[in-house]
Formats: sequence, structure tokens, C-alpha cells
Amino acid sequence: MLEKYSTTAPEGWDKEKIKQENKELISKIAELQRVLYADGSKSVLLILQGVDASGKDGTVRKIFSAVNPLGCRVYGFKKPTEEEYAHDFLWRIHKVTPPKGMIHIFNRSHYEDILVPTVLNLFPKKDIEKRYDQINQFEELLEANGTKIIKCYLHISKEAQLESLTDRIENPLKHWKHNDGDWKSRKLWDDYMKVYEEIFDRCDKVPWNIIPSDKNWVKINHISKLLLNTLSDMDLKWPGLDTETFKK
Repeated sequence: MLEKYSTTAPEGWDKEKIKQENKELISKIAELQRVLYADGSKSVLLILQGVDASGKDGTVRKIFSAVNPLGCRVYGFKKPTEEEYAHDFLWRIHKVTPPKGMIHIFNRSHYEDILVPTVLNLFPKKDIEKRYDQINQFEELLEANGTKIIKCYLHISKEAQLESLTDRIENPLKHWKHNDGDWKSRKLWDDYMKVYEEIFDRCDKVPWNIIPSDKNWVKINHISKLLLNTLSDMDLKWPGLDTETFKK
């Protein structure tokens, strides 16, 4: 399935024009985010999934660079802690879903609890199988209660990933990003892709967006448009004056 989707810019795209468009999109997102916060009736959950070095951190920094921090939260999900293991796998996710008026961003998400256990064979297959339906039900619950979910898979080529991982070793300013585990996971690329494709097929009650991610400016453009369109379709409004002072 993923082979059908390009990881690069669409034909004819001009880098400088798109980068200028991105600035405008980010500004409009910031404007609507303030209305979302003031309106207080709906919320947005942006889910970013992708292999190591696909640019999840940079995407968050860029797109949300102008928003009011009061109305935005970012959560990253790594290996569960002992406390998290003691609960159902969605416990740590559900407690940080966005309340009304907020945008929350998940840098990785509940899908890690299918991906990693499947590839590394951590749990019985029958237990992991149940998680597909449980995730669908969980996301339907969130949307039924006013949270709009945007799911993005950052589709990077294996060659572009190698370039990014290598840069983390060669560039002193990026040494802090280096993790030997990323190289180990790269060796299992095909296994992870296989599981991702099953996720796309089975967890599609809320649709997936496959984002070309070899170039940051392309990735930012696609995700910014998705977020802006979502906010625009929410029919958000600034609240009216709520006071008795001027009614007398």
C-alpha cells in the first residue's frame, strides 16, 4: 500500500512559494486556535506517527510556533512505565486527550502499542489483535464527544531516514538526538511497514493521512492544510459579552 504514495514533493511544486504559503498557513492556524480556545466547545487531537527521524518533533515546532501556549499541549509516548503497564494500554492515552478548547498533539501514540509489541513479539498475538477494535472504539468515543482527530503518518523513504540518522552522528548540534535503538529499529524496517499497513487498513474509522515527509517544507504544508481545514470547518465563534452590567 505505502508504495503507492510518494515521499517527495508533488510535481511542479516551487519550494520558495510553498515555504511562503506555509508561513501564511501557520499564521491562520494561530488565529483560529485562539478562537477555539475562547469558544471552548470543541477540541482537536493531532496524531503524528512515523519511523525514527521522520520529523515529528520538527513538525510540532514549526506548525505550532505561533499559537497561544495556553491552548496547546504536546505529549510523547515512549516505552510504558511500570505504572502504565499496570493499567490497560489506553489508560495513559485517555488521560491526556484534549479537553474542550484545546489542541493536543501526540508525538507517537496508542498505535505504538500495536507496532512495537507485534514487531518485537512482546505479547501473545491474540492480545494484540484485540487492540485494533479497542482503538477504533476509543477514537469513535472521542469524536462523539467533540474531539476532532487528525491522524498523520509521516511517510519518509528509507534513504531519507538514513540521511537524517547519519546527520545526528556527524552534526555536533544533533548529537543529543542520537539513539542506538533507532538503528536497531531501522533493521526491522520491513516488519514495521507491514504492521503499519495493517493499522491503516483496520484502524480507519478515523481516516489516515499519508504525508510525504522527505522534505520538511512539503510535510509542513500538507499537515498545516489539514489542521487549518479542520479548524475552519468547526464553525468556531468568539463568545459574546457575558455580563449583566450593560443590561440594566
